[in-house]
Amino acid sequence: MTALGGIVEEPLGIINGFSATLPGDRLGLLRSAPGVRSVTEDAAVQLHDAETEAVNSLSGSMYSINHEVIGASGMWDRGYTGRGVDVALIDSGVVPVDGLRAPGKVVHGPDLSFEAEVCDETGCSPSPVSNLDSYGHGTHMAGIIAGRDDASAGPVTSQDTSNFKGVAPDARIVSVKVADAQGMTDVSQVIAGIDWVVQHRNKDGLNIRVLNLSFGTDGVQDYQLDPLTYAVETAWHSGIAVVVAAGNSGHDSGKLTNPAYDPYVIAVGGVDGKGTHGVGDDVVPAWSSTGDGIRNPDLVAPGASVVSLRNPGSYLDTSYPGARNGERFFRGSGTSQAAAVVSGAAALLVQQRPDITPDQLKALLTGTAKELPKADPIAQGHGLVDLKRARQAATPDAIQTWPRATGLGSLEQARGSAHLEYEGVVLEGEIDVWGFAWDAEAWASAAAAGSTWSDGTWSGHTWSGHTWSGHTWSGHTWSGHTWSGHTWSGHTWSGHTWSASDWS
Repeated sequence: MTALGGIVEEPLGIINGFSATLPGDRLGLLRSAPGVRSVTEDAAVQLHDAETEAVNSLSGSMYSINHEVIGASGMWDRGYTGRGVDVALIDSGVVPVDGLRAPGKVVHGPDLSFEAEVCDETGCSPSPVSNLDSYGHGTHMAGIIAGRDDASAGPVTSQDTSNFKGVAPDARIVSVKVADAQGMTDVSQVIAGIDWVVQHRNKDGLNIRVLNLSFGTDGVQDYQLDPLTYAVETAWHSGIAVVVAAGNSGHDSGKLTNPAYDPYVIAVGGVDGKGTHGVGDDVVPAWSSTGDGIRNPDLVAPGASVVSLRNPGSYLDTSYPGARNGERFFRGSGTSQAAAVVSGAAALLVQQRPDITPDQLKALLTGTAKELPKADPIAQGHGLVDLKRARQAATPDAIQTWPRATGLGSLEQARGSAHLEYEGVVLEGEIDVWGFAWDAEAWASAAAAGSTWSDGTWSGHTWSGHTWSGHTWSGHTWSGHTWSGHTWSGHTWSGHTWSASDWS
C-alpha cells in the first residue's frame, strides 16, 4: 500500500484487513500485487426502515405515486428533484418530523393563525406552537410535496425503495400558518398570507415559484370581483404558479370551490387508482368536485388514501387513529392531497425549465395529462398528471387571456357559508378578522403595488397574539366553526367530511 503511494488508516480486525486511501489510478496494481486477497472500494450503507418499506408497497403510498402513477422518479433520475425551487404552503403549519426536519427543508413565514402568541394582562409572548402544525393537515401536505427522509442523504434516485420521498424531495417548503389546532381561520387571514408570499417571493434567498392552496370556500361571487381570487391572480401574474384543490363537494356540487373556480389557477381534482397498476380502471371519486361544465378541474392527481407524514398528537391524528399507518404515516383522501401532488410536480418542471411562466406551466401540465378511459370526462379535466410526457414535451407558447379579477367585491361573499364565531358574535359582513371595515379598493391597490406588508404589519394591522390589534377574536375559544362553515363532524377546508372513509 505505502509503496504505491497509499495511506494505511484503520484496522478492520474482524475481517483481518484494514481501510486505506490510495490514488484511484493504482487500484489495479494493488489488486494484482502478491499476497493481496481483495481490494474493495468504499461505498455508502443505507439503513432499511421496515415500516417505510411496508408502506411503500401500499396503493396510495408516495412510492407508488412517484414511481407507478405520475412518473416523478423518472425526473429524479435525470437530476430534477425540485432543488432550488421553493413551494409556499398556506395551511396549518408544519412540524419537524422525519422527512421534514433536515436543515433548510422548511422555512417559516409569518404565523397568521390564532396560535401565534399567548397573551394575558401582562402582554404577549411567542406561543409554544407558533408556526407548528397542531392540526395535522399542513404536515401531511408538506410531506406529499417535498418530504424526504433524513436517512436518504445523497442524490435522489428511483432505486431507493427504503425511504419516504415526496414528489419533489429536494424542493423547499415555505410555510405560512393560517389555521389553528381545529383548522379555523378566516378568508382575510388567508389573503394576508397570499400577500406575504407574493411580496417575499424573492427576498432573503427565497425563490417561491409554486403556491399550494389545499382548501377552499363555497362562495359563489363572480371571480372577477372576489378578493380571494384577486389575491391568487396577483400571485399568478407575479410569476408564482398557484395550485388549488378543486373541492370535495362531489360531482353534483355545481361548481369548484373558491378560489379554484378562478380560470387562471391550476384547479386539481382527485383520482382513485383502485389499487391496480395502469389507469384503465381509474376513476374520479364521488367526493371530487366536478365544476359547472364551463370551469372544471384542469387535471387530476392521486387523492384517494394517500399516505404521507403523520403529525403525532395533532387534532386529526387523535381524532382519526384508524388513519395511522404505523408510527410515522397517516392516510388521507381529498383534493387537498391531489393538489399537493401537482404542486410537487410543478416544482420538478420549474427546476427543469427555470424560465417557464405560470401560464406555460399550466399548459404543459394539462397538455401532457393522460386521459382516463373510465373516468368522468368533465370531472377529470384534461386527465391525470403525467411527468414522463411533460418532461419530454416542448415548453408551450401559452398566454392566458381571461378577464382579470379586480378584488373590489365582497369579503363576506368570499367566505360563503363559513363564519367564525366567538361568544355568540359571528364574524360576518365587510369586516376583516382584525375587526376593521374592509376597504376593498385600498387593499386591491396596495396588493397590486406590493405594499400591503410593511415592517411586520399587513394593511396597517399588527398581529398581537391571540387577538388582532386588541380585538377579541380569540382563536382557542372559537365555537368550532371552520374555514368551510361547519364543524369537523361536517365539512372540511375543501368542503367534504373528515370522516372515517377519508382518514382511514
